[in-house]
Amino acid sequence: MRKGINAVLTVCVVLLAVICWRSIQDDINFDKDVSYREAQVKARLMQIKDLEEAYKQQNVEGAYCANWDVLTAFAKNGKLPVVIKEGVLSDEQMEKGLTEAKAAVIINSGDEKAIAEYKLQGFRRDTAWVSLADSLYKGMNLNLDSIRYIPFAEGDTFEIVAVPNTTKSGAIIQVMECNAPIASYLKGMGKLGDRMIANRTLEADKMGNYAGLKIGEAGNGWNNNAGNWE
Repeated sequence: MRKGINAVLTVCVVLLAVICWRSIQDDINFDKDVSYREAQVKARLMQIKDLEEAYKQQNVEGAYCANWDVLTAFAKNGKLPVVIKEGVLSDEQMEKGLTEAKAAVIINSGDEKAIAEYKLQGFRRDTAWVSLADSLYKGMNLNLDSIRYIPFAEGDTFEIVAVPNTTKSGAIIQVMECNAPIASYLKGMGKLGDRMIANRTLEADKMGNYAGLKIGEAGNGWNNNAGNWE
């Protein structure tokens, strides 16, 4: 009888140990999945940041873009300026008052006398335009039509806000932010995912923070398009 009870107790102990191990392992695997998803979302946000900043540089109003169709077309067809540099200014040339800009003007004028006078025969500053997609996303195998979609979010798109903002000094600057809510990129992760979404959302609300990952800040406190995880 006693042996039978001991055997049953042994089996129960083993089962409890297995259940505890499985629970711990499930938590570890869940945390790894969350970290992986967050890493993918952060990488996509940084790709969007590069795209937005390139768009702003070429926009006549110096503004960011909040329209995904326009931004996607720019990603596919846009160009980036690349300055081709040959030669450097010597101390002697700079002492004569030459700057990069002045030297470029002399070279572009084609004035052989001035070029010889300032010894600029080997000096060259040209601008070439290259494919934006090849420059920003080379080797990434990225479908540019999908850049608007939050990874793992089953079709949810990043929200972009692009607005002018007035600083404390009264200056007006163009700002943007791009958001990925935690409820989107942790979709389909079961009860643990739902619990994490609820807990992190509650914690963010209490702290006055955004419940998810984002770059930039469209309200007060412009942050040069940094990520809220940095």
